[in-house]
Amino acid sequence: MTVYVNERKVDLPGGMSVRHALIGAGLLAEVEKGKGVFDQWGNRIGLDGALTDGDQIFIR
Repeated sequence: MTVYVNERKVDLPGGMSVRHALIGAGLLAEVEKGKGVFDQWGNRIGLDGALTDGDQIFIR
């Protein structure tokens, strides 16, 4: 499946979590420093949240 992290394309196997997408994008350290993770509608999401093909997540 393909997800987008800060508009960067990340390809992951099905069933992966938000944490896996952040690792794939090289951005997990930013979240560990205190930044939040949000979906395309501005809702805060957890690192263990499920992803589906085409999801967009943002680090702020």
